[in-house]
Amino acid sequence: MSDVRPGPEPRPGRLKVYLGAAPGVGKTCRMLDEAHRRAARGTDVVVAFVESHGRPHTERMLAGLETVPTAQLPYRGGVFAELDLDAVLARRPRVALVDDLAHTNVPGPGRNPGRRQDVERLLVAGIDVITTVDVQHLASLKDVVEKITGVPQPETVPDEVVRRAHQIELVDMEPEGLRRRMAHGNIHPPEKIDAALAHYFRPGNLTALRQLALLWVADRVDDALTSYRAEHAIGGVWETRERVVVALTGGPEGDTLVRRAARIADRSSGGDLLAVHVSRGDGLAAGVSHASLARQRRLVEDLGGSYHSVVGDDVARTLVEFARAEDATQLVLGTSRRGRWERMLTGPGTGETVTALSADIDVHRVTHERAGRGIPLPSRRRTLSTGRLVAGPVAGLVLPLLLTAVLAQVRGTVSLTSEVLLFLLTVVGVACIGGVASAVIASVTASLLLNYWFVPPVGQFTLEDPNALIALGVFAVVAATVAAVVDRSLRLSRRAARATAEAETMSSLAGSIVRGGQTIPALLERTRETFGMATAELLDEPSERSRDRAGGATVVPAGPGAFLELRGRTLSSSERRVLAAFAAHVGSAVERARLVEAAAEVEPVRAADRMRTALLRAVGHDLRTPLAAGWAAVTSLRSRDVEFSAEDRDELLATADESMAKLNRLIENLLDLSRLEAGALTLNLRPTALEEVLPVALDALPAGPVAVGPLEELPAVLADPPLLERVIANLVSNAARHTPPGARVLLTASVLAGRVEIRVVDRGPGLPPADRDRLFEPFQRLGDTDNTTGLGLGLALSRGLTEAMNGTLNPEDTPGGGLTMVVSLPVAQQAEATDTTDTTMGRHVRS
Repeated sequence: MSDVRPGPEPRPGRLKVYLGAAPGVGKTCRMLDEAHRRAARGTDVVVAFVESHGRPHTERMLAGLETVPTAQLPYRGGVFAELDLDAVLARRPRVALVDDLAHTNVPGPGRNPGRRQDVERLLVAGIDVITTVDVQHLASLKDVVEKITGVPQPETVPDEVVRRAHQIELVDMEPEGLRRRMAHGNIHPPEKIDAALAHYFRPGNLTALRQLALLWVADRVDDALTSYRAEHAIGGVWETRERVVVALTGGPEGDTLVRRAARIADRSSGGDLLAVHVSRGDGLAAGVSHASLARQRRLVEDLGGSYHSVVGDDVARTLVEFARAEDATQLVLGTSRRGRWERMLTGPGTGETVTALSADIDVHRVTHERAGRGIPLPSRRRTLSTGRLVAGPVAGLVLPLLLTAVLAQVRGTVSLTSEVLLFLLTVVGVACIGGVASAVIASVTASLLLNYWFVPPVGQFTLEDPNALIALGVFAVVAATVAAVVDRSLRLSRRAARATAEAETMSSLAGSIVRGGQTIPALLERTRETFGMATAELLDEPSERSRDRAGGATVVPAGPGAFLELRGRTLSSSERRVLAAFAAHVGSAVERARLVEAAAEVEPVRAADRMRTALLRAVGHDLRTPLAAGWAAVTSLRSRDVEFSAEDRDELLATADESMAKLNRLIENLLDLSRLEAGALTLNLRPTALEEVLPVALDALPAGPVAVGPLEELPAVLADPPLLERVIANLVSNAARHTPPGARVLLTASVLAGRVEIRVVDRGPGLPPADRDRLFEPFQRLGDTDNTTGLGLGLALSRGLTEAMNGTLNPEDTPGGGLTMVVSLPVAQQAEATDTTDTTMGRHVRS
């Protein structure tokens, strides 16, 4: 048998997305233009699905490109064109054009829910895909776009799907240019132009959408740049965007520094402002004003910046490391508050050291009114750095020799007691420089020098007087003891300062949590930047690499079944204590998230219980009333004791008929609401003309003052006719109950942005905005003048039925007083083009 080896698996296809700032900017044309260029170079390109929307320019650009026939799918009485995924896979081109990534497919056996799943199948098969999507269809921006335009977006695509694209190209256009394109009829048909220009395509809306698109793409570019630099181990600063870091010490000059840094950041559009405070364990934190830091933090946040607190013993190095981690381009510092002589004695300060370490980061040293005076900042020499560890023993040898040389010049004028005290002072000074070990060296050196040069016999190490021997012994003991006490005092001071720094850091973290907005990812990022680590992750159990201590990972428990893993440098024991406290906060956040999730699971049960309680309360009265009236009428008719005239019999029969009809309507409303809640309502969506629905809906109501406004030539809507009749009848009936005598309910309709809006206007007392959310809850009768009739289901059922038909129902103020209920439904042709026929039967009426 021959050795048959399987061929290599095809590489996944690459996705390119044309992201549009608004409809009509030219995404599809740009995609087709690229297809023509690729085809001219010999690339196998096919049009898998492109919707021209009747635009002549788009149709002309489709000419000359191979097009895969679309699948014609029947659905709820209509036929819709969809991407034929099997045909494209069988054709297997090199590049496929797929328009409208956020499109929802017509339901059917074996079909994907949306077009993005079709695109993923093509990519897995090794086919490159070029697609389009508008910014309003990104899931993260759905609510923002709806607030800006007032138009809900029924179709969205997860941001992560677009972010994974190999290439994203923004298609942008000036708002006025886009409005001129609309006015020339290049986007919408002539009958829709005026409404579109007056609503969705207002200049303010288009400017806001453009800003959203630019910011979203900029964030994606930042992510890609960060990944590229990490993959190629690039540590230098790339000045792609101005990021200004301002260092705060908690001093009074902080406000000046923050405002100066904000002005620097504002010089560049999109510049970022980051304020950082370094809590250090060598005494710097001892002079910090926490009130000043809190005030400066609020100032930073008011100016649109972010505040950060990090831990580090070397302030200068920690500042530079933070700036590099944030890819900062400029670093703002205040000039030193120490005086000239203090700087000469203590050496270079933080500003000079930061400037030396900054390399390609620009450093601004800002003068202020506290420069050169005020509380001096402790020097780095007050810690046992490497220089001090070397200088201490050297001073222990050199200083006693220098003192001996000086005292030798005045021999005989200074007593032995004074000479001993001067040597003791020298030993204490050495202890302050190099600690107890250096002090011991200085003590031994001083004892030997005293014995040789100043205790008789001079010039010999022998002692004639026993008292001199005792004096030298006491001197050595006292010197060593004093040095030990001084060294211990310095260590305790540093330990207290370290505790102050840790407490300050934890206070900053606690303040952030109290102010809210600290999600688990935000806490992890704050932990990473505070300790200067490369990564910070929350794991269910320690990873295999973290169990290996050589892997450079630090793992601490963060509550039951959760571990906080940090990778980067090795942490000291004191930093591990602070990290344990951070982990406790992260664990609390995890537990809080679990409790919120559990509460969310319980809420539907509580809502159902409240609905059952309200239903039983309503049934106890509202269903009993028509039942009792009908029963009384029928019982009277059956009575043999009373002879009724023909008029009385007709009245009793009418009462029974009216009561049974009312009872039937109440039961139908309850059943329909129950079906909506259970997702079992069957819809038959089809193109429906309002002319066939409005008369039937109004005829079902008692004769009343209802005026139908002039209806323009309206296109058909995609709706279920009987359900739409119920919605209109409920809304008109509700408006009639609130309209005062002598006034009339007005019913009008118009076209807006591919949707038909039906307005039911009353002249009643209206409703405060705070109560409008409760207006659509079941069993609510807000503002009813007569609360003894009706279950309060009409508006709740109307909204549920409208949303089931892919529409919306919202209240608005009536100019001059009253309330207007606006029903918005998709136009049938528009729905076919954008496939808004994805009717989700499981939509719920919130209660």
